[in-house]
Amino acid sequence: MKIDDGPVPLSTERLLLHPLTVGEAQRIVAQVPGGEDRWGDGYPTGADVAGARGFLNGWALRGSPGPFGAYEIRRRADGVAVGGIGFHGPPDAERWVTVGYGLVPSVRGLGYATEALRALLACARAQGAAGAKGDADLANVASQRVMEAAGMRYAGEDERVRYYRVEFPPTA
Repeated sequence: MKIDDGPVPLSTERLLLHPLTVGEAQRIVAQVPGGEDRWGDGYPTGADVAGARGFLNGWALRGSPGPFGAYEIRRRADGVAVGGIGFHGPPDAERWVTVGYGLVPSVRGLGYATEALRALLACARAQGAAGAKGDADLANVASQRVMEAAGMRYAGEDERVRYYRVEFPPTA
């Protein structure tokens, strides 16, 4: 089913992927919670701040990204934000998206990143993307394993990063 009324939260067994609003992204960049924000210890990380900046820049250039934006990873049990995940922008001319994600150190190793990435990939597929790409630093074996566990496959490397991708079967 396509999302026509803007992004909706993506739910998994243990997580809620909450679509960022402009206000939330601005607070992440400023690193100052407000309103109903519930941030876990160490959130936002530098990567979350960079992701929120990218989200705001994309919003300024293209308007709402719809479902192809940034999401805050929240634990369903308590609503606390423990990381971020999202798309680097809308699908390209070949209908491929690029994904990125990260978690605060205190929740790494619990399977949250794989769970969140699977949900994000399912969203991309449901929205008509042809596939998804991602990368991880050569030394970041944990992130490489996350992409593999979520169904992405090794697609090459350079002197800095390993590349992963998954092609979605055509939908009827």
